Amino acid sequence: MSSEKVIDNIDRGAARKAKANLEDIAREAGVSKMTVSRVLRGSTGFSDQTRARVVAAAARLDYVPNRLAAAFGADHASTLVGMCVPRLTSGLFGHVLDGVDRALSRLGYQLMIGSNNHSAEDEEAWLRQIVSWRPAGVILSGRSHSAGTVDLLRQVAMPVVEIWDLTTSPIDLAVGFSHHDCGVEMGQFLIRRGRRKIGFVGALSRSDVMGQARLEGFQEALARAGHPIAATEVLQDSPGFYPGYYGLEMLLARCPDLDCVYFHNDEMAIGGLTYCQSRGIRVPEDLGIAGWGGMEAASVLPKRLTTTIVPTTAIGKAAAEALVARLKGEDVQDVTVTPTRLVTGETV
Repeated sequence: MSSEKVIDNIDRGAARKAKANLEDIAREAGVSKMTVSRVLRGSTGFSDQTRARVVAAAARLDYVPNRLAAAFGADHASTLVGMCVPRLTSGLFGHVLDGVDRALSRLGYQLMIGSNNHSAEDEEAWLRQIVSWRPAGVILSGRSHSAGTVDLLRQVAMPVVEIWDLTTSPIDLAVGFSHHDCGVEMGQFLIRRGRRKIGFVGALSRSDVMGQARLEGFQEALARAGHPIAATEVLQDSPGFYPGYYGLEMLLARCPDLDCVYFHNDEMAIGGLTYCQSRGIRVPEDLGIAGWGGMEAASVLPKRLTTTIVPTTAIGKAAAEALVARLKGEDVQDVTVTPTRLVTGETV
């Protein structure tokens, strides 16, 4: 084990010991532990000055209430694991959640789920709620977090797994793949297939940095090949079948001579295919269509969609197993790469 890792482990142990409890607050405020407990529960029977002293002491000590202790009357080793995803309606993340839940259940843990709608601020608000239950650990989607989220995670010193968009310098553990590389790979593939005037249709609601990373990688690959992206239609909307349909309609109205379109995901690509069918546009003869994600519905289309398959269930399983291994003090690699796979399909 490297010296940096040893120091990191020591720091984590010190952080666990440094977490404030009711006794610490009582000592800081100069009152009894019972008084602290009653103030923090919102009870009455003490002065406003006493309440203010206790609240101020709790704030100075960065105290986080333990709801499990409040519920059961004593501290217990938690078997709860919190997980925050971008959207609960996402088909891809449904499979990730399934992989996490199945693995945690097998290992004796339970999952608590939340969503952030691609907002770092919403993720931080969710985390502040979830840590009050003293979970065994948390699983977060993506690698972009607010400063408050990072500070809080360091304070509570629990195992953290960042999934989906791979980072080589995680807060604790990372499991996933590079969205940027997915975009690069698709761009290179379309160029090899002879496509030269290529567009993009996406729906990057709020701060979807992972979808943006795919687009940036795609644009870089086309530019390096000497054929920069010809046109884009980026909707301020959630990705879906209908946004793919009308997104392609608007794109082709502006740039009708495109020979291929890359979509934000398979849902939008299927919407684009439906638009082509309704307008008599032949795929791939008149227009190539490519998606991303490996959505199940894409496998039963009349023509197999050109897309990138993401190992969703495997990511969830690997994340859960890595977190539990960390809890048990077992050796676990900090970064786990789960490769994606480009499927050539019949639509390009």
